[in-house]
Amino acid sequence: MKRYTADHLRVVVFEEHVRARPAMYFRVERDSPELPTEVLQQVVWDALHRRDGAHGQIRVEIGSDLSFTVEDDQPHSADQQGRPLPGFFDSLLDKARWAPAAAAALSGRTVIEVWLDFHGYRQELARTTPTGTWEEFPAPKPYGTLTTFYLDPDYCGPGEAIAWALRPDELHGEACEAHPSPTTFPIHDLRSKAEDSASE
Repeated sequence: MKRYTADHLRVVVFEEHVRARPAMYFRVERDSPELPTEVLQQVVWDALHRRDGAHGQIRVEIGSDLSFTVEDDQPHSADQQGRPLPGFFDSLLDKARWAPAAAAALSGRTVIEVWLDFHGYRQELARTTPTGTWEEFPAPKPYGTLTTFYLDPDYCGPGEAIAWALRPDELHGEACEAHPSPTTFPIHDLRSKAEDSASE
């Protein structure tokens, strides 16, 4: 029987683990053409299911084959002064929500806005690493998060693209029965608008 010691163990940081084993987070491997869609689906599931057990109000925008934005109304973790608590890697990625952090790990760039009591905080990330401190601005809503992910084209295979094919039943589980909610929400696919403009 082979014996293992601490010498056989290797510590892997979160971002490295997500990129090495995406199926543990998004159900499919790196070489699957469904990966961009699965990343979007998991972020949407996270946004829809609030920490208090209720279903939130969300909005989805597909900007390109490898970029999307998700807006939700979940309050971000805050300190006693009402400012956002630093999340994953001292960024605005809330530690209570792993799906956006995992999506950021597969993105070349992520832009996140957090709204707390009409105070806005915006930060840009290179994968999961902040490129600078967050900037403040007047928020358009009292609470929520708006995050845009630009999936890494060098990580996703050539020709891969977000193909929205999410069935409503895939967004809910047994625990959702206590909190009925609409199964539809706004999805704006800007690619179709770009194609319409190009054909005119």
